[in-house]
Amino acid sequence: MDKRRAPPDVAKAAGTRAGPWRRSNVDVQTAFAVAFVTLAAKLSKVDGRVTRDEIDTLKRVVSFPEEARGEVGAIFDAAKTDATGFEPYARQIAAIVRNDLVMLEQILAGLVQIAAADGTYHSGERDFIGRVAREFGFSPEHCMRIEHTYIPDAVPDEEDPYEILGVSRDATDEEVRKAYRTIIKDFHPDRLMAKGMPEEFHKLGAKKTSEANIAYDRIKKERCLS
Repeated sequence: MDKRRAPPDVAKAAGTRAGPWRRSNVDVQTAFAVAFVTLAAKLSKVDGRVTRDEIDTLKRVVSFPEEARGEVGAIFDAAKTDATGFEPYARQIAAIVRNDLVMLEQILAGLVQIAAADGTYHSGERDFIGRVAREFGFSPEHCMRIEHTYIPDAVPDEEDPYEILGVSRDATDEEVRKAYRTIIKDFHPDRLMAKGMPEEFHKLGAKKTSEANIAYDRIKKERCLS
């Protein structure tokens, strides 16, 4: 059993009052959006400044109800004053999505896009995202693959197609096919929509499936599979 202290209420921890929207029976998607905004605000502060490009990217990655925008803005403004103490918010997001690794990968990809929105991926931002990835249960290698999808020079260009599909090189042909089909199924737009993921994350899912398609094609050529 996880004995870590439960993450704080997002609105209270960000230093804002819980308004009527917060007191209502908020659905999972909205609760996730608020937690993500808090985490993104702290990420934006890592390099010492918050740019308009980062804010615009955040708005594209996460959507929230019109009536919640004022409160979300207050949460962002309060959270961006300090980049530390972000781990509880990462754990809260993982809890909200019930540790669904597909959704968590999309969330991490969204953070990478926000970090790189100003044209520079700082070492502090990379460390921040790496630590969030650990809270999500991802290995450093997995995190690097996500970074490389959106920041081509984050890792070497030539990636192992077996790692992309999550199988070893001695996996059977059927195991390779199964891993490929699982990725295509898990990142299908209809499946992401059913899980309540924001529309922008569907685009991130498309990138993931594209990456899997390329990796699978390379393996098929290598193994002479039909």
